This record gives sequence, C-alpha cells and structure tokens, in this order.
Amino acid sequence: MYKRSSLPIAGIAALLSLLSLVFSGCRDNDAQSKAAEIPSASAARVSRENLSSKLMVAGQFQAFQEVDLHAKVSGYIRRINVDIGDRVRAGQVIATLEVPELNAQVAGAQAEVRHSQSEIQRAKSEVAGAESNHAALHAAYTRLEQASRQRPGLIAEQELDDARAKDQDAEAHVNIAKSAFEATEQQLGDSRADNQRVQTMSDYSVVTAPFSGVVTMRYADTGSLIQAGTTSNTQSMPVVRLAQSDMLRLRMPVPESDVPFIQDGGEVQITVQATGRTFTGKIIRFSRALDSTTRTMLAEVDVPNPDLKLSPGMYAQTVISLQQRDNVLTIPTQAVVQGEGEAYVLAVDPSGKVQKKVVLLGIQGPDKVEVTSGLAEGDMVILSGQINYQAGQTVHPKIATVVTMPKQEGKQ
Repeated sequence: MYKRSSLPIAGIAALLSLLSLVFSGCRDNDAQSKAAEIPSASAARVSRENLSSKLMVAGQFQAFQEVDLHAKVSGYIRRINVDIGDRVRAGQVIATLEVPELNAQVAGAQAEVRHSQSEIQRAKSEVAGAESNHAALHAAYTRLEQASRQRPGLIAEQELDDARAKDQDAEAHVNIAKSAFEATEQQLGDSRADNQRVQTMSDYSVVTAPFSGVVTMRYADTGSLIQAGTTSNTQSMPVVRLAQSDMLRLRMPVPESDVPFIQDGGEVQITVQATGRTFTGKIIRFSRALDSTTRTMLAEVDVPNPDLKLSPGMYAQTVISLQQRDNVLTIPTQAVVQGEGEAYVLAVDPSGKVQKKVVLLGIQGPDKVEVTSGLAEGDMVILSGQINYQAGQTVHPKIATVVTMPKQEGKQ
C-alpha cells in the first residue's frame, strides 16, 4: 500500500518543478526584452580644461615693399641691366638714360662756376689795389695835416682840401671794390648751386634700386623713351617694378565680431597649401579700422622669406588665437543644440533619465565649448543624435572617445 501512494506524490513534485522552471524562464525573457527596448546613447562627461578660441581665415602673402621705378628726367634708355626675376641689391644700377641736352646743361653750369671763380680773383685784385691806393693817399693827407698843424700857413688850404678829398675818394673805392667782391662771391654761390642742381638732375639719369628685392615686371627696353616721373600731366612709363620679397606681409581679414580680441603679438598658425609648410607667426600690426564694404579689419604677420620659396599672391590658411580661459567647464561642441533663441544639451542623470538643460556658453575652441551656466563638473551629456531622444526617456549612456584636433606647430 505504501509503494502505490508514493508514485503520485513524486509525479506531482516533478510537475511543480517543471512549472517553476517555465515561470522563471518567462521572467528572464521578459527582463531581457525590456532591457533590449532601452536605447544606448553616445555620451561624454563635463570636465574642466584650459580652452582657447581660434579664428580660421584665409590670408594672402604680399611683398613687404613694392614700387614702380620711374626716371626723374626724360630721356632714352641707353642700357637696362635687369630682367624679371632678377634679385637686386639696394643702390644697384637698374638702367642708364641718355639725355644729351642735360649733359650740355652740366657743361654750361660748370663753365659758369669757373667764370665766377675767375671773377672772384679779379675782384680780390681790385680790392687789394684800392686798399693800396687808399693807404698811399691817406698817408699823404696825414702828413700834410700834421705839417699844417705844426706850422700854420705853411700848407695852403686848397692843397689840404685836395688831399683830404683824394683820401676819402680812395676809401670809397675800397668799399666799392669790397662790395663788388662780395657780389662776385654771391655769384659764385649761385653758379655752384645751379651746377649742383644740374648735376643732381644728371645723376637721376641713372635709375637705382631703393631697396633690395626682386624685379617682378619690366616695362621698357633699350632705346625706349622715358618721360620724367615728376610730370603730373603725362602718363609716364615706369622702367621696372621692384618688390621686396625676402620679407613678406601675410594679410588676414578679421571679422568685426573678432576685432576686439586682436592684439599685437597674437599667435597665428599658418599653413601654406602650395608648399606644404606649416609654421607659427605673430601679429605685428593691424589697421585698427574696418572696411565699410566687407566689415573686416586687416591684420598682418611678417614672414621671413630668405629663400624666396613663398611668392607674393600665394594664399595661406591661418588660425588666429583670440581668447584664453584656464580651468573652465567644457563639453564637446557636438553636444550643444541650438534652439529658438537658446542653447541646450540633453543630459543623462544617474538613473539613466534624459533631461533637457538650457546652457550658457562662453568661448569656443576647435572641438570644445565653455559652459558658464547650466551644467556641473561630472555631468553626462549626449553627444549625437539628440533628435532621437526625449526628456524623461531612459537610455544606456556609453562614454565616447572625443577626437581632439591636433595642434599644428612649426618653426619659421
């Protein structure tokens, strides 16, 4: 009897165990399906960093100095010594002009100087003769006057008056001779000044380089007639164009909103695509005035170019450092969503709930932006696909690796 009753009890126990396993499996499947329904989200944490804002703008190289060289006198080019691409030194002769009439003026001015010099010698002789004659007549008058005082009546008054008159006349001739000598000296000065003027004009028939540079254009050939560059009513043709290219100006247009942050010595990262060079420069000068058409201000970097590898007219990509902030709250730029009149982020709280938080932003770097209000250090924000998430939704945040743009460095 005992053995028959134990079999149903064992069957019931086995059935209950089976039902328990079935129910447990259902619960596990429900949990797994619910977990599969919670989406994952790429996220990053709010952190403190040193941040700098930068302006990326295209710049253009220009010659440090560039000038069209004109002749100051009119004439025919007798010889031109340079061509385009030639490097010249300061003071080097670029071209020589043939000006026959100017040569005649130089000869005439020199002859006038020699004539004035001979006239001075003659005037000196006249002054010496007049002084000698005056000395003799003055001595004769003095003796007669002394004799007349010692022995009154010995010398006739008429004779004494004649001697006095001759003495005074000789003294007047001395003054006249001295005045003539001074006039002759003045004439010599005028002759020398005219000779200097003509000689200077003759020197202008030789065109020289005002600074060291490269000839970028040649306008005239041997035999060309060149008009004086000082004639305002004629279109005078220059001889050559000279550019100082061993030092270049890199000019960059800075937008109006960034003008307050431009300062002397500001760092600029420069990349020249044409040559593949990357180097660092500093702002040397800026115009301190906006262009009314483009609303930009020109800033300049001086770039040494001793090997002439860079050419005026080349473009460069520049990155100008504007502001620097140390130990500020930052988030990746892609975490910020610009709404209607406000910026916000989607933050994830410790329980995985999505929250919309309005933030105030500060300076912006190449890949991160400063947060001045709305978040705290360590908060987690969604990086991408914000349109796919709603406030109050539960997500699985996954910390993503933010790729930082490498800083380009180089030496000039």
